[in-house]
Amino acid sequence: MYLKVVLVCMCILILTSPVTEGRRGRGRGRTKSRVQIGLPITGKYRDPESDQYYNNNNGAKILQASHFDYEYVLGHKIAFLCVAKGNPRPQITWYKDGTEIFQHLYMHVHEWRIGDDRVKSKIEIDPATQMDAGLYECTADNMYSIDRRSFKTDFSIAFD
Repeated sequence: MYLKVVLVCMCILILTSPVTEGRRGRGRGRTKSRVQIGLPITGKYRDPESDQYYNNNNGAKILQASHFDYEYVLGHKIAFLCVAKGNPRPQITWYKDGTEIFQHLYMHVHEWRIGDDRVKSKIEIDPATQMDAGLYECTADNMYSIDRRSFKTDFSIAFD
């Protein structure tokens, strides 16, 4: 008797549930629009304070950065570049896989101040190992805004 009640309930649930069709293949991971998520299409914000803060002409902006996808050869040098502008001059911070990275024996961070409002930063890793593969990020920030660029790296093996 109990089994019949359970079967009847399951049949009712199956028959009354909406029909959903499965999608084959990869889902839409990206939209075709290049508009940043969360920004209004107009580029303006609801209240003037937010609009003034996020669209501040003195905010940190990255002007030049390395290519997004970079394949390096094991044992060779990797170099990433980031140039930013802002007033006051932005500070550039480097991250790998979400963790701030610092200079060490095989990784050198160079920084040049250009004029009153620009800074150029470059990291060099020499020699590059398998552990250096990952997602690098350059973040420029000052009191008005933060801008960031990401660089994905993977290694290849060179055969002589």
